[in-house]
Amino acid sequence: MSEPNPYADGEYKWGPGQQGATPGGPAYGYPQGATPAYGYPQTPSYQPTLPGGVPVPPQHAPTGGGAPLLSLGDITVVGDQIITPAGNMPLKGAVWNAMDMSRTEEKMPTVAIVLAVVFFVLCFLGLLFLLMKEKQTTGFIQVTVTSGGRHHSTMIPATGPDTFHWVMGQLNYARSLSM
Repeated sequence: MSEPNPYADGEYKWGPGQQGATPGGPAYGYPQGATPAYGYPQTPSYQPTLPGGVPVPPQHAPTGGGAPLLSLGDITVVGDQIITPAGNMPLKGAVWNAMDMSRTEEKMPTVAIVLAVVFFVLCFLGLLFLLMKEKQTTGFIQVTVTSGGRHHSTMIPATGPDTFHWVMGQLNYARSLSM
């Protein structure tokens, strides 16, 4: 590969080795002008590290710090900001919504059937075991927040029939903070 092409006529030269640039000049693929165009690496206008490779400490404290006021799934309200994986959003003017996508099923447990059969033989009071019921809640509550041109949605697992009421209480608190 390092040998020249024996079939080349000498006029057309292409590639990084044949560009004829001066040593120390811009390499192949970089713009030949004095300033690099958008998208090309540029030298920073500041010194990014201290001597010895120590990173520069931040010049100002981050804003919006403090303890979280509210947390719903991966949505957290801190100060005047809503922090989500999609990015930070302003708290003022945020629109909060919740949708209940859970369901509660009521069924007769297996142990009730077994006890009813066993005690039916002894007395008819065993049929009262058929009145036993158990409730099981499955699904999620979807919480969405929209603010500052951004939108984020999260799903909170429903652990019981009262989960939606708890989420709505938290959501109403978030709405009061957004005013």
